[in-house]
Amino acid sequence: MQLINPSTLPNELNTTLTPHSIITAMPASPTSTKSGASPYWVVSGGLASYGIDNIELYRLAATYVDRILKGEKPADLPVQHATKFQLVINLKTAKALGLDPPITLLARTDEVIE
Repeated sequence: MQLINPSTLPNELNTTLTPHSIITAMPASPTSTKSGASPYWVVSGGLASYGIDNIELYRLAATYVDRILKGEKPADLPVQHATKFQLVINLKTAKALGLDPPITLLARTDEVIE
């Protein structure tokens, strides 16, 4: 694991140090590739993310709230799982790592950050 000296972080990160800001401030290297389930990591410099589409998740939650407000008992509602997932790739980070994602992979992504 690589340790980071907070004084080497950009000024805007020095004011609010969060785990997210520290991890995304780490230099990109093949041994510290950052990816996860949230597209926010990719926007901040991570390589890729694959996870639940948050907007779809909020829509599912809204249908539950609607049904409860109309009088249904929460215990009677079925368990629902996410059906829509989102793949996001950061090409800038990929190029910095010396990676060249295949065109077929890029064609399947929901969002490509250049």
